[in-house]
Amino acid sequence: MTAAAPPSLLASILSDLTRHWLRVLLFLAILISALGVILSTHYNRQENIELERLMQQRDELDVEWRHLVLEQRTLTEHNRVEALVKSELDMRRPKPSEEMVVRIK
Repeated sequence: MTAAAPPSLLASILSDLTRHWLRVLLFLAILISALGVILSTHYNRQENIELERLMQQRDELDVEWRHLVLEQRTLTEHNRVEALVKSELDMRRPKPSEEMVVRIK
């Protein structure tokens, strides 16, 4: 009696793959689709993190802008400007007799 050679596992797998090529193709399509879902979820999360960071930066800039507007209003108040002009530049309002009207023809 001759000893039968054990069946080759690789040959058996290749035989099954060639017989059921549509199932193999569908399985590969499912794997590729799953990888696509994983990658798109990752990119979506990264974009959401960046959006949150930019929104926080926008809020910080908005607060800074509001402070600058308040500072500008304080520095340009008429009473403050008039007081600085009188004290630092020694200026005053002209009297009616000192006013001159210039007419352009």
